[in-house]
Amino acid sequence: MSFKSIVRELREMKEGIGNISRRGLEGKHWRHRTRSHIAPDVVVSELIQQGQWANLPPELLLDIIRRVEESETSWPDRAVVVFCAAVCKSWRDITKEIVKTPEECGRLTFPISLKQPGPRESPIQCFIKRDRAASVYRLHFGLTPSEDENDKLLLAAKKIRRATSTDFIISLVADDFSRASNTYVGKLRSNFLGTKFTIYDSQPPIVAPVHQNGRSSRRFHAKQVSPRVPACNYGVAAISYELNVLRTRGPRRMHCVMHSIPVSSVQEGGNAPTPKSFPQSFDDKSFPSSGSKGKEALKSLSSPSPSSSPAASQHSREALMLKNKAPRWHEQLQCWCLNFKGRVTVASVKNFQLVAAVDPSHNVPAAEQEKVILQFGKIGKDIFTMDYRYPLSAFQAFAICLSSFDTKPACE
Repeated sequence: MSFKSIVRELREMKEGIGNISRRGLEGKHWRHRTRSHIAPDVVVSELIQQGQWANLPPELLLDIIRRVEESETSWPDRAVVVFCAAVCKSWRDITKEIVKTPEECGRLTFPISLKQPGPRESPIQCFIKRDRAASVYRLHFGLTPSEDENDKLLLAAKKIRRATSTDFIISLVADDFSRASNTYVGKLRSNFLGTKFTIYDSQPPIVAPVHQNGRSSRRFHAKQVSPRVPACNYGVAAISYELNVLRTRGPRRMHCVMHSIPVSSVQEGGNAPTPKSFPQSFDDKSFPSSGSKGKEALKSLSSPSPSSSPAASQHSREALMLKNKAPRWHEQLQCWCLNFKGRVTVASVKNFQLVAAVDPSHNVPAAEQEKVILQFGKIGKDIFTMDYRYPLSAFQAFAICLSSFDTKPACE
């Protein structure tokens, strides 16, 4: 069988899964998942007639999946790689072994890729579409919206105004923002003035959070949610905008404290935390389900190892801070300007670039300090670009950009 025939059968296999789901088998769950072109960490081998596919020799199977992964590098063709992981457990294990993280290959494949750091060199380029009527923000993969509007959905957020704050609920799909759903990945919450924001993740950070406030809030009673759904919110970052007391004209000034990313990640040889799977994925049931266990897990994450020295522990737990890159005043245009390298075309107070804000004692090279980690800007009515790179993940970058959409009367 030729390589093209294998790819064609994998595509047909995907269509078979869709037909089964539409007939009612796991219907609602599967339809929610397929609306995001990045497929979930869910094993669906029971839906497929495995036959000859499950009995392929491991060496042949490894070669097939490796060739598929190397040939299908962009969406929507890369969906074939996801189909491979949906055939059966053996295919899934080998696919997960072959597919590298965004930091290593610069590609987004599985949903967990959205929680992993981006590439170190070239940024991953995305765009955000705002739906004012529904208060929904959709993050798509790609340079700009396509003509057929069949773009790859990565994440979606819904803005919910409350009496003293505003919440942005972030989900893997654009039509289910319930925090009891397994598509829920986190949220962004603001204070009353819209000057301070907190990013909450649905799963605990890998490394010890810095200045952790210990907030691990259960959203529902244990009997009201599935044991596979995370029941806690973990504060992983804080965003603050400086008050403009004198009401002077100028760009916003913002700072981000990434509690879950150590400052050592931007030093030479440093690494950012990289989750390998969702704690509540169907093949991982080790996540604590009770409130007390959840707090114990968070406490163990926050406690340094007894064998580590106090100095080394303090250095490794120091949070990475980001600041907006200062724009320059353009005399001819009479406005503040930043070099977005053609990715931003409309002037807006929301536009920004973030760089690392590090102390000289951290010995971070000057070139690394000038490197733009996240940039966000307007290109049209309700359309914005978002480019991010290591050590931020797509989820963290999207949450930071959402903070720019909230009203800030005290900052402008």
